Amino acid sequence: MSPELLERYSSALGQHLGAPCEETLSAAYELGRALMSEGHGLMDLSALHHHALGQLLARGQLDPSKVEAAQAFFSEVSSVFEMAHRGYREANESLKARNAELEQAKEAVEATSRELEAFSYSVSHDLRAPLRSIDGFSQALEEDNGPQLDDIGKGHLKRVRDAARRMTMLIDDLLRLARISRGELTKEIVDLAPIVKTVVERLRRGDPSRQVELVVPHSLMARGDPRLLGVALENLLSNAWKFTSKQPRARIEVGMLPAGHVYFVRDDGAGFDMKFVDRLFSAFQRLHTQSEFEGTGVGLATVQRIVRRHGGRIWAEGAVGRGATFYFTLGE
Repeated sequence: MSPELLERYSSALGQHLGAPCEETLSAAYELGRALMSEGHGLMDLSALHHHALGQLLARGQLDPSKVEAAQAFFSEVSSVFEMAHRGYREANESLKARNAELEQAKEAVEATSRELEAFSYSVSHDLRAPLRSIDGFSQALEEDNGPQLDDIGKGHLKRVRDAARRMTMLIDDLLRLARISRGELTKEIVDLAPIVKTVVERLRRGDPSRQVELVVPHSLMARGDPRLLGVALENLLSNAWKFTSKQPRARIEVGMLPAGHVYFVRDDGAGFDMKFVDRLFSAFQRLHTQSEFEGTGVGLATVQRIVRRHGGRIWAEGAVGRGATFYFTLGE
């Protein structure tokens, strides 16, 4: 404790003992505030008070008749600490109550989420059997009675089979979306570059006639669940591959912004209107017709769920006919 503060305290206490009044008690209160602002506690105050009493006693300025006045001075100084302690205690109790409420709300949301995921998982499985029957009997009808059907009948049959296959794709995507939330998250250091190259190589094999330039750094380190990050990149790259399909020579770039820890997947494909950007990550929401680009509208919803499980966020920028860029973080 500084000598100046010791001297100030001794002087203020001496003035109060000499002529106790509201003014000297007010000075005591201001001393308490000064002590607290400098980070001192009640133990420091007690030591300071006893030191000042010792100084006054040595100077002959303290006698038994002034003990009560000295106690009143100490009480006034310490009242600052008492009020602060009471405030801290009340704030702490309020914070604990609020945390308990938030924990209960979190548990309720998680329980509801688990129920919805279990329900979607169950329903998706239950829908598979009738869809297989529809597609199977439609195929049998086409093979056994195809020659007896006219063009209109064959067209109707084709639409039934296409609808059944599309519904199967939707169910498969819904199941994948449910699994994303059910599995355990295991974070580790992952190099995303090899994952990107593997996914694009698989896309090339499925469509070897495409001319697509891939730009990806030699190394692209991140911290996350390798399996889930692979699923996220597969969805983002498949999207980029699909929406550049009408480009004679397409370009897909994957990297990280110079600021760090913001990853991106960029393409020069069909793009989108930014006024619809909020719909991009909603399940089954599509900004293009099925005839333009096939899909179920679940891929980006899956990516968003994976990113959120990592504590990150995802957003997009684009323009019609000028491509799109998807940015994401992983909560690092």
